[in-house]
Amino acid sequence: MAHAGLRGPLASAQFTVVRLTTDQLLENATGVGAPPSTWPREELVIDVVHKAVYAFATGAVADALAARGGPGPGQRRAAARPGRHSGAGPTPRADSRGRWN
Repeated sequence: MAHAGLRGPLASAQFTVVRLTTDQLLENATGVGAPPSTWPREELVIDVVHKAVYAFATGAVADALAARGGPGPGQRRAAARPGRHSGAGPTPRADSRGRWN
């Protein structure tokens, strides 16, 4: 996410949601866990806080590593034409190649 240009606290919060959703889907699909609505409130809070700390710590490290390589393709595209524009498609493949590709 950070390499693509999704950085900062908002991206970390979005990753928290992805992490919680993935965890619950896998636990419930395999029958290992119970739905969160059946958990005691204290356990639910602990689970959410732990996953949020994990997501924000991971986001901080990923942001720092991605910043060393400069702006991501999304940030380069946004800088080229600031503001909201209709009909703006995805970044062309040739422009999205970073140092990882």
